[in-house]
Formats: sequence, structure tokens, C-alpha cells
Amino acid sequence: MSATHFDIAIQGGGPVGLACAAWCLQKFPEAKIALLDRNPVEDADLAAADSRGIALSHGSKLLLDTINAWPTECANIHRVHVSQAGRFGRALMTREELKQDALGHIIRYRDIHLTLRKALRAIETKSPNFVWKHLDAQADTSNIQAKCVVHAEGGLFKTQDWVESGRDYEQSALVGLVEVENAAPYQAWERFTSEGPLAVLPSHYGPNILNLVWCGNPSSSQARLALSDVEFLKSLQAEFGSRIGQFLKIQDRRLYELGLNYRKEITQGNAVWIGNAAQTLHPVAGQGLNLGLRDAYLLAEKLSALFSKPEDQKTPLAIENTLQDYAQSRKADRSATIGLTDFMARIFTSNLFPIVVGRGLALSALQWLPSVKTAIARQMMFGRR
Repeated sequence: MSATHFDIAIQGGGPVGLACAAWCLQKFPEAKIALLDRNPVEDADLAAADSRGIALSHGSKLLLDTINAWPTECANIHRVHVSQAGRFGRALMTREELKQDALGHIIRYRDIHLTLRKALRAIETKSPNFVWKHLDAQADTSNIQAKCVVHAEGGLFKTQDWVESGRDYEQSALVGLVEVENAAPYQAWERFTSEGPLAVLPSHYGPNILNLVWCGNPSSSQARLALSDVEFLKSLQAEFGSRIGQFLKIQDRRLYELGLNYRKEITQGNAVWIGNAAQTLHPVAGQGLNLGLRDAYLLAEKLSALFSKPEDQKTPLAIENTLQDYAQSRKADRSATIGLTDFMARIFTSNLFPIVVGRGLALSALQWLPSVKTAIARQMMFGRR
């Protein structure tokens, strides 16, 4: 591959990298951008890929709607019920309280990925200087020169080639699809157990087929993965209780290791890190991809404004200052989201009696303090502004 010069090189063709490229080009179609994508060229090769249900906030939907990148198949959340297993305290959040169409949405990861690829292709037709390079896993990209480098190759916890700050929660998430008898439509359940959160979420497969996310210590999670379907459902019913109804079937069980990994500084010179390349979160509040999309949207605003200026104004110092301005503008949202997610992941796994009592009181208070509940819900839906 011969050396090629670009204004911006985006490393990573996952949802955050794709979205960043699309928003940059939407705002400045003449931008000289290279997207370095290690995923297959053909969509068909991704159609059977990761089918995990991913939580997207209503704020993320509004952002993706701007580039026509909202998947047609999704499940809306109108109510969220939060409780502790075997302890007092519960809270219920509804879309009516927040005056929103939905509190959130559950979408398969591959559907988000494919819809963003389609949206970028549509934008690409009006972007004469955009190059979408599909690379194999071992391809050398050192000869691709760019004034600004965006790192959007994230990966999952413990598969990343960088570790800076954070913690290993010593938890695994067991995910799958569970069938429930007469499930309440549009309802999400978050149940905190002694080992971690247990969530049952809507899916687009129908009102009675729900996404399951069961967090626990690695040995317990491995043991649950090895159980027969009958024994697994019996264990799940005992842990969750009867509030949701009878669990009937389970399919597509898989495990993911959980932890927090984040960069203290998300810019260095002409380079910037976004999405999972900047922070990898516990799934307890479903905030990881939402935070990454907000990263991509704001970075696209900053970069498109800079690179639409005359050539003599796109100096190394101007680029560095723009990235530092971006980092400062993301500081409050990153800190609040990382802090809230980390707090929930740790506080709801403690079995110390004072903390157990405090959790119950907090959940009960949340139910009776609408302003506090609304503030937390809005942070999860739209981030810190």
C-alpha cells in the first residue's frame, strides 16, 4: 500500500468509528478521511456475527436518526423496575415520568453495526475525498499519513492491548435469550443479587422472548453455563423470583468477562481515543456504547469545523488545541458516566450489612424523590451536558 495523505484517519470500523466518519462527512462532505476497517467487506459476512442485545438510550437514537442509522428491528423500553434480591427497596422508572417516547431501546449489536455501514455508504456517495479501506488483521497501516488520528478500535475487557486505569470486577456476564410466560411488554427488569446485577430486557423477537444478562463471579457463571437448560431455568427462577412470571426456555448462552478500563488522557498530540478505546465499562447501566456515540458525535463537530477551514489554518497546533478542547468538553460526561457505572457495579455486589440497608433505603428514596430519579434517568439517556 503506497503512502496516502489524509486530514483524518479513523482506526476502527465498529459502530463508534463508523458513526464518527458518518458525522464528520455529513457536516463537511469534502473532508479527506480514511476509515481503516478490519471487518469484512461484505455485509453478509457479518450477518451471523455478534447477536448480543445492546442497550441504546433515547439520546443515542436521536443522534443516530441524524444520519438515518437507526435499525428497523429494535425493542423499546417504557418501564424499568429495579430491586434487590431477597432485600427491601425497589424503584420504578417510566417514560411518562420523563415525558419521552421511550426510556431506551435494545438492539442486536450486529444490527447496529450493519445499519451504520449502510448509512455511511449512503453518505460516501456525496463525499469525494473519503476512502474506506478494508484491511486484514495483520495489515500494516504505518504508511497511511494523517494530520489527525482517531483511535476507535475498542474491543472487550481483557481483549484490549492497553490497560491504564480501572479495575477487574472479577465478574462475568452470562447472556442469552430467555422465554417468559406472559411477560409484560416494554418492561425491563434490573435485579441486584449478591454476586451482581441480573437484567431481563425486551427483545425484537416478541414480547415473551427477552434478553438475559446475569452477572456473577467467574466460577459461578461458568457453572451456570454448564448447566442443562432445565437446571439453568430452575436456578434463574430461584434467583430472580416470581415477579416476572415463569421462565420457560433458554438459548444462546455465552460468557463475557467484566471490568473497567479507561484512559486518564484521551488526547496526545494529534491523536484522540473514543468509545471503548477510551473507556470500557461494566454493563450494569448499559452506558458503554451510548457514551461512545456521544464521543463520536462531539468529536465530529470539532473536527469538521476545523478541517473545513482554509489549509493554512489546519496547523499541528490548531489540531492539538482542537483535540484538547474536545477532551475538556467530554470531561464532565465521561467522569459522570464512568463514576456512576463503577459505583453501581461495586455497591450492588457488597453484602456488608450497612451497605445492604443503605441500598434498600436508596432505592426506596429514589421511588419517592422524583427529581433525583429523573436526574439519574436523564444522565443515562442523554449524558452530562
